Amino acid sequence: MLFKMMGEFPNIKKPTLLLDKTKCLANIKRMASKAKKHHLQFRPHFKTHQSLEIGRWFKDFGVDKIAVSSLSMANYFSKEWNDITVAFPTNILEIDTINSLASNITLNLTVENTESVEYLKKHLTHKVNLFIQIDVGYGRTGIDPSNTTYTNDILHVIDDSKMMEFVGFLYHAGHTYSCRSKDCIENIHHHGLKVINELKNQYLKSYPNLIVSLGDTPSCSISEDFQSIDEIRPGNFVFYDLMQHQIGSNAIEDIAVAMACPIVAKHKDRSEIVIYGGGIHFSKDRIIENGTTIYGKVVEKTASGWGKVVKDTYLKRVSQEHGIVKVPSEDFDHYAIGDYLLILPVHSCMTVDVMTNYLTLEGQEISTLNSL
Repeated sequence: MLFKMMGEFPNIKKPTLLLDKTKCLANIKRMASKAKKHHLQFRPHFKTHQSLEIGRWFKDFGVDKIAVSSLSMANYFSKEWNDITVAFPTNILEIDTINSLASNITLNLTVENTESVEYLKKHLTHKVNLFIQIDVGYGRTGIDPSNTTYTNDILHVIDDSKMMEFVGFLYHAGHTYSCRSKDCIENIHHHGLKVINELKNQYLKSYPNLIVSLGDTPSCSISEDFQSIDEIRPGNFVFYDLMQHQIGSNAIEDIAVAMACPIVAKHKDRSEIVIYGGGIHFSKDRIIENGTTIYGKVVEKTASGWGKVVKDTYLKRVSQEHGIVKVPSEDFDHYAIGDYLLILPVHSCMTVDVMTNYLTLEGQEISTLNSL
């Protein structure tokens, strides 16, 4: 048995995503408290945990609005949430799903081109709210904030429709994910604030109720400056991970999920352990530390879950089912075939997406959208 806890904890037989509920709740509480402190609407992004059960935990902290990354995710969460933002450019091919959702909940869509709003104008059967996505430097999606002519073109179409209402600007400073320090995060964040503040001021007179929604976990975790921001919608913070730790968003102790992976082979000549746990369990996201590629880090097993990172012991390579763990030669004999390792994921969002459920440290199985 892996943990000494209340109740019976089943033996690990295959790759299993473990969830420390205590850490998860602490992460939620911390972000909810920050939003309250800065008078921000807290609309957490549920793409990370993808679970109705975990979603309910947020309600205890006063959360009543959420964000998701797809219409199928919105449909799943609409069973228990009635104000949902799809923080992804609107896919007009899913117009039937859009109309179905809009008939039952407050649905907020994201747009960044005239083609989408023109299509929505012709085909919507129920009212939706629209955010215009702005690119503040990430270069993935969104309108250049200086291109107000195009923004005005989109607004003209929205304002001409009884089925659409412009509610504000939405952005995601995803380039904070390239940072490796808190100063870097703050610099990118403050640039975004400057850009979005100038844009907001241009439109407040015409749209006095417009809001600005900010989405990246690093900025929301680190900064205490949210001038001109009305809403935050971080997602990864609920679990955090090694990537966020490397960026500077969180402490190792804040990471609330770990993969339990059985040891299936050992190779002493190269100080490597083979685990049952590969790309279809962790995904293939990785970080680089001092020139070394890392897909996950082994942590100590403790009576209450897991503890410190084991020095120089990491997941160095993954294929479909296999994972290769590098172990210091002096520690090699500490591990046995039939035992299992606890490994912190590089990117918890992707790890959750490829797994179908969680197992809490109390032994509760929690399903996700992907288990349906």
